[in-house]
Amino acid sequence: MQAKRINGLDTLRAIAIVFVLMTHYCGFVSRKQTFGFMGDIGWAGVDLFFVLSGYLIGNQIMSAAAKGQALSLKNFFAKRLLRTLPNYYVVLAAYFIFPVALAGRSTSSLWQFLTFTQNIGLEYGQTFTHSWSLCIEEQFYLILPIVSLILVRLKSPLWLSWGLLIAAIGTGMLFRGMAFMDAHPAFDAQVYYSSFGRFDELLPGVAIAMLKNFHTGLYDRLMRHGQALLITGLLAAGSVLYCISSEDYNKLLIVNTMGFSLVAISFAILTLAALSPNSYLHRLRLPGAAQLALWSYAVYLVHKPVFMLIGMQLDKRHIDANTPLTIVLVTAAGVFGGWLLYRLVETPFMQIRARWFPSGSQQAH
Repeated sequence: MQAKRINGLDTLRAIAIVFVLMTHYCGFVSRKQTFGFMGDIGWAGVDLFFVLSGYLIGNQIMSAAAKGQALSLKNFFAKRLLRTLPNYYVVLAAYFIFPVALAGRSTSSLWQFLTFTQNIGLEYGQTFTHSWSLCIEEQFYLILPIVSLILVRLKSPLWLSWGLLIAAIGTGMLFRGMAFMDAHPAFDAQVYYSSFGRFDELLPGVAIAMLKNFHTGLYDRLMRHGQALLITGLLAAGSVLYCISSEDYNKLLIVNTMGFSLVAISFAILTLAALSPNSYLHRLRLPGAAQLALWSYAVYLVHKPVFMLIGMQLDKRHIDANTPLTIVLVTAAGVFGGWLLYRLVETPFMQIRARWFPSGSQQAH
């Protein structure tokens, strides 16, 4: 719990959760484009989380492999479960305990929620839909260490690992391209929530971990150009997000096929900038960013049901949800709910994890 934190990664994680808060505020409280373009691209906060998770988890696995240390699947999965399950199960219980207030038009089976498979066949408007991203991550956390262990045991050449990674990204693009030609664009629920349509967004983060641990010379050279990485990442992310949001471009095959992957690659460049000591993103410590980053998982889980409950009350009382004061108060309520979950549930289990599985990593995940 006292692991050294990296300012740049905290800033990116804080930005990611702010993006998610904005898009869900528009969807469940104001029901308007309250934040303009920033609200339109708020969905990309999840994509940023994917890249950061890919790097942080990938770095745990790759650093061990690079040092010739054995990867214990038992320890890895135990640490992941202690990190993710307690918060998740508390919020899941709330959805089932208060179905009238929180249920959508339909609800996945409990066994799907318990096995992180509810994203399969998930539709917009169902119960606890924002848990779809947890499904993608948990499925990824299951596959990545097993594949890595197999490659290490077989003493596979490094080029094979890179080939598999690139092929996997290409597979994600191919899936979205075929879905688009079958009249299902990228933001259709069966593509947007699909494991096959979104898993490739964690891989650019894994690529950073591979560079850091197996290509140290190239990685060190990149780290010397932090400002260039920051500018390139911002320009790339802005351009791709504009194309995806634009009515002139978002109906094109190439945008639907490559859009999510290019967003992830752009965010990976920003992640490299966050890791570079020469970047403003690395050196700048934004007030509150570290705390918001620390609470981000709990806030992600809690804020949407809080927004739903408050939004219904605002509607009943005919209170304008677009005034600055209302936006601040409602958003603060969502963050406060996440902070409570973090303090009461996540912190005790993270302390248990730290005692059972001490880690020297720079940033806990």
